[in-house]
Amino acid sequence: MPDYPREFEREPALREELTPEQMLRIIFDYTAKIANERNLHNVLVLMANMGREMILADRCTVWLVDYKRGELFTTVAHGVSEIRVPLGSGLVGHSIALGQPLLIEDAYQDPRHNAENDRKTGYRTKSVITVPFVGNDGSIIGAYQAVNKMTKEGVFTQRDLENLSLAASYAGKSLESVMLHEEIVATQKEIIFRMGEIGESRSKETGNHVKRVAEYSRILALGLGLPQEEAEKIRVASPMHDIGKVAIPDAVLKKPGKLTDEEYEIMKTHTTIGYNLLRGSNRELLRTAAHIAHEHHEKWDGTGYPRGLKGEEIHLYGRITAVADVFDALGSDRVYKKAWELERIINLFREERGRHFDPKLVDVFMEQLPRMLEARDRYKDELQE
Repeated sequence: MPDYPREFEREPALREELTPEQMLRIIFDYTAKIANERNLHNVLVLMANMGREMILADRCTVWLVDYKRGELFTTVAHGVSEIRVPLGSGLVGHSIALGQPLLIEDAYQDPRHNAENDRKTGYRTKSVITVPFVGNDGSIIGAYQAVNKMTKEGVFTQRDLENLSLAASYAGKSLESVMLHEEIVATQKEIIFRMGEIGESRSKETGNHVKRVAEYSRILALGLGLPQEEAEKIRVASPMHDIGKVAIPDAVLKKPGKLTDEEYEIMKTHTTIGYNLLRGSNRELLRTAAHIAHEHHEKWDGTGYPRGLKGEEIHLYGRITAVADVFDALGSDRVYKKAWELERIINLFREERGRHFDPKLVDVFMEQLPRMLEARDRYKDELQE
């Protein structure tokens, strides 16, 4: 069993068995919450709480199988942080190996129980239930493990096993769906970043440029007071800001000198090209990237491109990425210029406050500059031959 910290040594309050109405209410409440949740950690917390409440357990752990590492692990166990154990070890490992639930009235009478953790913590494991989670393809993806019945009798019953199995049947399918969703999101993030690198590589930018712009955008978003989740969305989408450059001719994109008026008009089309590439997606990350690609060259005073938007007509994500992109562009060597010194960059942002850039974002930029510089140092360009 898990190594519980000393602060969890206590005598649990005993409870009465649930009525059918109370059981239904728990099931309805938790299944509704789980169905609407897409964050894996939050789903695991809900699953652990649902299992504990349904069978009146003192503690409930949700274990997942890591087949690549040959381990069982949990980030959600009442009273502990993440635990990893070898696949097949302990009561839960045995249950998963057999693909069958276990109902143990007294763990100390079972040779599979590891009593060492109890001796370390003073926590006395008595009754135990383990129930595997099965995915849609029939493979086992994890298991419930409930410990110590909080009733006068103090032992789990066959009815408890049936109820926890019911919870596992529903939660296992939901868990697999959320894990698949997170895998899809991770894949989207990787694709967005790689596509951003492709766009920048054509203009001889390094992959670290998009990493820096992404990190600057996140710092600015958080400094502006946006939630962590939204700041992360901007961080992931911002590498696509120049994806439209894939369609700009090399003669324009890689020209070392100043562009002619005609060439500049061609260069400006990368914003609408990028927008048109991304706007048809139903994925939120790509829609965010579309706004950024389209509007990161708009200016607060309305003199930017491609549409001459002004002030808050410009999408906030575009305004944020504009600051991040210009900061990195000025501080980096390009085919047409050498990197500016920091003082010169800061002076430019002061001058362009309320002209090129959103005044609030310039203030945030000044406040967050130490973090921006840390990120710049972390993602320095490698010297190339």
